[in-house]
Amino acid sequence: MSLPSFHRGHGLSVMVGNQTGECCFAFLGLSNNLQLQSLLFVLFLLIYLLTIVANVMIMLAVKSNPNLQNPMYFFLSHLSFLDVCYSSVTLPKMLETTIAKQKTISVSGCFAQAFFILFSATTEVFMLSSMAYDRYCAICKPLHYVNIMNIAFTWKLVATSWSIGFLYSLANTVPLTRLEFCGSKIIKHFSCELPSIISLSCSDTSMNQMLFFISGGTVGIVSFLLTVVSYIHIISTILRINSTEGRQKAFSTCSSHLIVVILFYGTGYFRYLRPSSASSVVLDEILSIQYSILTPLLNPIIYSLPNKEMKASFKKMLKW
Repeated sequence: MSLPSFHRGHGLSVMVGNQTGECCFAFLGLSNNLQLQSLLFVLFLLIYLLTIVANVMIMLAVKSNPNLQNPMYFFLSHLSFLDVCYSSVTLPKMLETTIAKQKTISVSGCFAQAFFILFSATTEVFMLSSMAYDRYCAICKPLHYVNIMNIAFTWKLVATSWSIGFLYSLANTVPLTRLEFCGSKIIKHFSCELPSIISLSCSDTSMNQMLFFISGGTVGIVSFLLTVVSYIHIISTILRINSTEGRQKAFSTCSSHLIVVILFYGTGYFRYLRPSSASSVVLDEILSIQYSILTPLLNPIIYSLPNKEMKASFKKMLKW
């Protein structure tokens, strides 16, 4: 068995194993400047801690406040848990590699990270679709809302979101184990997202790319259509309300969710489903920072700031 050798690339120390190349990958990272790396480490550590604290506070607020025991806050609590998972998949490793001399990750660790990124992101888009349907029932069918959005049905929506996320991520990451990586092992990114891994393989990746595009397109279109159709009905119902105050109140109940949907869907879908010819390392990193790092932090802020009940619950928790 040949001993591992070390190669230099882009200022990184990359460990490469034998001909099968099953040792590890290396991240290109955001910068090679030591001062900038220290600044980025502090910045993203602060973002991670704030993300955890903000989302955990929402989960505790929903759990402890009897006034928040309804489907809207039930989904919001699960969304907060997803945001904690999503941030924890990417940020700890990103913080480690930001200041480490060897910005490496094992092949199995990289595949696992890709799995959980897809798992968290896909579950989140369907959770957002469930929340859109909940707002549709609340605004368009208020008299039947309690019967439609009962406890059993809300749990089915949550379970379906998690199941779709698991199956989708499993279907796209298991085929990665058949690929060979015999060339450059530098991932031009800060995390193991699927397109970045596939681009490094020296095997024929046409089936992987086709599977990813078809499954991703199907998941994306289905979840997006569910959300769009719900909001078409919601907006048409709001426009038929006679009083200005009534329209404002109805719109305020779904405006936060709409902002989150635009931020998450817009950046995530553009990152994954655009043609490879439009790919750019810098653009990919900016988009990934938005939907995988900033969105989990912005979600609790967007949902809690305009919400009087949520703010009142936070105040009680802080006093306690």
